[in-house]
Amino acid sequence: MGNTNQNSGQSEQSSSSSLPIDSNQKSKIQIDDNELKNRLTPIQYAVTQLKATERPFTSEYYKHRDSGEYICIVCEQKLFASDSKFPTECGWPAFKQPVQQDNVALTEDLSHNMIRTEVTCSSCNAHLGHVFDDGPYPKRTRYCINSAALKFIKKIPK
Repeated sequence: MGNTNQNSGQSEQSSSSSLPIDSNQKSKIQIDDNELKNRLTPIQYAVTQLKATERPFTSEYYKHRDSGEYICIVCEQKLFASDSKFPTECGWPAFKQPVQQDNVALTEDLSHNMIRTEVTCSSCNAHLGHVFDDGPYPKRTRYCINSAALKFIKKIPK
């Protein structure tokens, strides 16, 4: 991820997803940087705005199993459903797919001498994590996402 990484272990492998990459990604909404610094925690700001990475196995949603939706911490766009989350040993929450493919944007990331695919929120351009092609069958995608980029909305039973 960026130079502010606390640990770059999120993707020691040089894996790149076969998903289409959007090289013309543009933020739809603009949020004042000072407002973000005041509203987000230091790690939320570092992850979403500076492309930092949480330390593995320490994040809030890594082993989280409640039913609901994970939304963007910056703009509250729906990103991932709990039924898409799966257990993994990578150290971060992992999802099979987003709620809607166009809710995330994918861009090539050549940082840290690796070839990876960065995942950002398509609405506000917040950095979320990376996507890899080593997930469960049949699609094999693993969206490896920082908890600090997410907010969980628990599903209320009917």
